[in-house]
Amino acid sequence: MPEIDRYRPEDQRGVEALYRRVFGPDAAAASRLRWDWQYRRNPNNPEGQALLWVVREGPTIIGHYATMPVRLSLGGKEIQAAWGTDAMVAPERQRRGLGEELFRTWDRSVGAALGLGLSGASSALLKKMHFPDVAAIPGVVKPLTRRAVRMPQWPMTLNRIVSAVTLPIVRVAARVRPLRADVEPIRRFDASFTDLWERLADRFELAVRRDAAYLNWKFIEPPHVRYSVAALKRDGRPEGYAVYRHVQEPRGRVTVLVDFLSDTHDEIGFKTLLRWVDAEAREAGSDKIRCYASHLGFRRIMRHSGYFQLRSHPLALAAKINAVTVPSKFYKDTDDWHITLGDSDQDVRIREWD
Repeated sequence: MPEIDRYRPEDQRGVEALYRRVFGPDAAAASRLRWDWQYRRNPNNPEGQALLWVVREGPTIIGHYATMPVRLSLGGKEIQAAWGTDAMVAPERQRRGLGEELFRTWDRSVGAALGLGLSGASSALLKKMHFPDVAAIPGVVKPLTRRAVRMPQWPMTLNRIVSAVTLPIVRVAARVRPLRADVEPIRRFDASFTDLWERLADRFELAVRRDAAYLNWKFIEPPHVRYSVAALKRDGRPEGYAVYRHVQEPRGRVTVLVDFLSDTHDEIGFKTLLRWVDAEAREAGSDKIRCYASHLGFRRIMRHSGYFQLRSHPLALAAKINAVTVPSKFYKDTDDWHITLGDSDQDVRIREWD
């Protein structure tokens, strides 16, 4: 009989073999590159152990579920939580309820179960498990050049026509604006960024704890992707930051604003960070800037800074709080939640969508 158990180091070879069978050799190679960083070195691991589960059938691993533990702040009160990431079951054992049992084990074992960028099958399973309905995270885009509105599924002739028609709008949105505070690139988050988080935590009804240990692990130390980080400072003290990277896509170059933090009431500060990213994107030759942002206040400032919210392709979100009781309206009004593309592991998995 299959048995679900916590992952042990001696399971690694079996997990890698299963990963190759389910996702293919290229995906397995990419997973090996990031595995130690993503799972073992996570500073939020409970008891210092990676929070993973396996399905054993005798000596064979036939299923696996990986999670990314985080400290979750609910209006400043913290609980242990975990993002669900890689789930897999051996092809010959699928459709036998093992995936659902792995999901239920994860849900029972954490203070809050979180999911981002969910597949249709995962969303359906969580609905079956009575997860609350939560609004998806909107995507926003700022065009910088006439190529910003090109879509890979359109023929080039149509793309050129649309580019010509929308050029006046792009020019208005992309106009250069001066910085209004000090911003500087940084290579590491020091203890002052933990102080920044402590000052801002109660601004958000829900947000992952963004202290220095987490930020360095998430954005400075990954072996498989390189980010740029800029800090907003006043009187030598950080008042915010932005994490971004530049990527090449089929119809142009894109700067992805992966994560950010500032006081929700500091409009000048956040606009300054956005203008810094504008300048960096232009320097990198990007045609547009893309971001996901759940917080309504941040999206309003972005809209005033030339970003457009797109109705298509929102980022699916799941959240279920287990450690404390929350009112039913908690899940219905997510305007004060702060979740970005940099949460979970979606920042290195996202495909072009606009």
